[in-house]
Amino acid sequence: MGHAAGLRAGTRYAFSRNFREKGFIRLSTYLQQFKVGDIVDIRANGAVQKGMPHKVYHGKTGVVYNVTKSAVGVIIYKRVGNRYLEKRVNLRVEHVVHSRSREDFIKRVKSNAAAKKEAKAKGITVQVKRQPAMPREARTVSLANNHPETVVPLAYETTI
Repeated sequence: MGHAAGLRAGTRYAFSRNFREKGFIRLSTYLQQFKVGDIVDIRANGAVQKGMPHKVYHGKTGVVYNVTKSAVGVIIYKRVGNRYLEKRVNLRVEHVVHSRSREDFIKRVKSNAAAKKEAKAKGITVQVKRQPAMPREARTVSLANNHPETVVPLAYETTI
């Protein structure tokens, strides 16, 4: 038999609802506020077929460019061959979630601003650049109370 290549082919697990998340959609899904410029993740909800993204956009991150009463327009960059094309996709709010990709960056910006303000008040300079993790310090292992043991497997016994 041939392989069907419909719109939802190969989405058996991608569009299925997770464990204990089946049934009615939470009201908080509809009460989320989206603004132009927000970064969102596209996560298709299999319970709602209207305004559902195509399977290639599932799991992608984009920027909101348009907001209507029940849907949002999202700009995504799709790789086609050796280039990226800007795609504008309109999705219902059930299929988009605010992205957490910038949380760490925003937290770092706030902490850096606070550190700079404190340093300026004290009249010192402060280093706010990220530093790579340095190697761990050297340490010595004492064998005084740690006697090494030889570990060998037990002999296999057969009872016939």
